[in-house]
Amino acid sequence: MTPQQATEIVQDALLQIAPEADLAALAPDTDFRDALELDSLDFLSYVEVLSETGGVRVDEDDYPKVSTIAGAAAFIAAAGPR
Repeated sequence: MTPQQATEIVQDALLQIAPEADLAALAPDTDFRDALELDSLDFLSYVEVLSETGGVRVDEDDYPKVSTIAGAAAFIAAAGPR
């Protein structure tokens, strides 16, 4: 998986949870939970979508790694399907 493909998967997962989000205005290293005002249920839904579409398992210990676009893209690109 290329970094661009991983980034697109992350962005698509975020847009499923926050369809009104302007991801172009979001810096890749910004914690989007605060920037997009996601509550814990929104974030959990995002993690589920990311796991399904990215083909990776995201454990609770991994949540800090997937809370930015750049971090999540790097996580799924490095992890690959589990």
